[in-house]
Amino acid sequence: MKTNNDWKDRLNVVYSTNPDYKYDSEDEEEVVAIPKEKQLLRIELDKRNRKGKSVTLITNFVGSDDDLQDLAKSLKTRCGVGGSARDGEILLQGDFRTKVLELLQKDGYAKARII
Repeated sequence: MKTNNDWKDRLNVVYSTNPDYKYDSEDEEEVVAIPKEKQLLRIELDKRNRKGKSVTLITNFVGSDDDLQDLAKSLKTRCGVGGSARDGEILLQGDFRTKVLELLQKDGYAKARII
């Protein structure tokens, strides 16, 4: 539970003599999700900084973090592999480019493509 008077949110405010002053914290902006049909997802094979192991990388996802996590979980269970999702990217262990493309197109991501 986060209170309104959390001092960490007010680190840049030095002092106010106004007794009615209320500090407005800048909450995270909500990311406006683009409809599935208009999302331009890129699917690629990546081996950089992974000790030679290949991963399928899905990038350019625009939406909330919860939507990203849900899509990643769905892809991981349907492909039967592990992976992670953060910062608009989904990582799947192994080379599943064609299978991921088919799954995304079935889900409604029409503009997904392999690079």
